[in-house]
Amino acid sequence: MKRARDVRDQLAGLMERVEIEPTSNPGDNIAIRKAFTSGFFYNTAKLGKAGYKTVKQQQTVHLHPTSSMFEQLPKWVVYHEVVFTSKEFMRQIIEIESSWLVEVAPHYYKGKELVQENRKMPRKAGKAANDLEGSSHRIATL
Repeated sequence: MKRARDVRDQLAGLMERVEIEPTSNPGDNIAIRKAFTSGFFYNTAKLGKAGYKTVKQQQTVHLHPTSSMFEQLPKWVVYHEVVFTSKEFMRQIIEIESSWLVEVAPHYYKGKELVQENRKMPRKAGKAANDLEGSSHRIATL
């Protein structure tokens, strides 16, 4: 928590120096998720019929069973790291929208490679954020 406080204080100082008024909207986490996406755009995975695959390398990866999003299975995620144990597990994941990738990293992603297929997903898999009832977990950690 000390590290989080230090980062917050540093950001507050930077905002004050460039004269940006700090504002907050607790119900809106899209800006935060887009910020994570812009920093970790290389670590993106998409849910398909056989599970998650990284977007560029097509490497099979899995949500860690202790993740709070393990049951939800979002269609698109950005992850911090992959841990190699019995399988390759993504850690510290966040649900994203595929359109954000072209927005934050147009030099890396092209729209045609991120096209959403209209094929049916396995039952209870790949639910969009607005389809999840009462879901407030958009950022997950182990």
